[in-house]
Amino acid sequence: MNNSGEADAPVLGLREQNKLEKLSRIKAAARELFTELGYDAATTRDIAKRARVGLGTLFNYADDKRDLIFLIYVDHLNDIQHRAQQAISPRKSLLEQLVSFFSFLYEDFAGNPTLSRILLRELTFYRHGKLSGEFNDNRLRVIDTVRQLVVEAQKKGRIHSRENPATIALGLFYVYAGAVRLWISEDDPDLKEGLATLRKHFRIYINGLNPAK
Repeated sequence: MNNSGEADAPVLGLREQNKLEKLSRIKAAARELFTELGYDAATTRDIAKRARVGLGTLFNYADDKRDLIFLIYVDHLNDIQHRAQQAISPRKSLLEQLVSFFSFLYEDFAGNPTLSRILLRELTFYRHGKLSGEFNDNRLRVIDTVRQLVVEAQKKGRIHSRENPATIALGLFYVYAGAVRLWISEDDPDLKEGLATLRKHFRIYINGLNPAK
C-alpha cells in the first residue's frame, strides 16, 4: 500500500519484463513494416530482424504474418472500445449513440489507413490463429454494446420496433462493417465524410424504407 492508500502495482520479474519488451518490439516492427512495405511485401523474417528477435521467438507470439496484424491491434481495439462505451450519452437518440460509439473506431482507422485496410481485409474471415478467439470476443462485445443500446431505445420508446434486439444489433453491425470497409478503401479516406455516410446508412436502417402500401 502506498502513501495515497492505493495498492502498489505488482512488480514484474525479469522474465516477464523481457517478454513484454520483446512483445513491444515485435508489435512496433510489424506496424512499421506493414505500413512501409504493405502486407504482401513485408515478411516475418524482416519483422523479426527489425524487432531484434529470432524467428522462432516471433512465432511464440503469432502463428504467422496474418496473426501479426491482430497482435498489433488486439489490446488497442479493446481499449478504444472501452473508451467509446464510456463516451455514449444515455440522453442521446439511438442514431447519435451509434455514431458516437463507432466514431472512435473510424478516428483510429483514419490515423493509419494503410494498416487499417490490412486489418479490416484480413479480419473478415479470421477464424484460426493465436488471437482469433480474442478478436471474435471483441466483435461479440461490439455487437452486444449495440444490442444494449437497442434495448434501452425500446424501453424508452425511442424506437417502436419489437423485433429481437439481438437481431436489430446484428443488422446495425453489418451496416457499420460494410460502410467502414468502403470508406477505408478510398485513396484518402476523409473522416468527416466517412462518419456522415455512416450516419446516413444508420438513419435509413433505423427509419426503415417506408414502403408504399
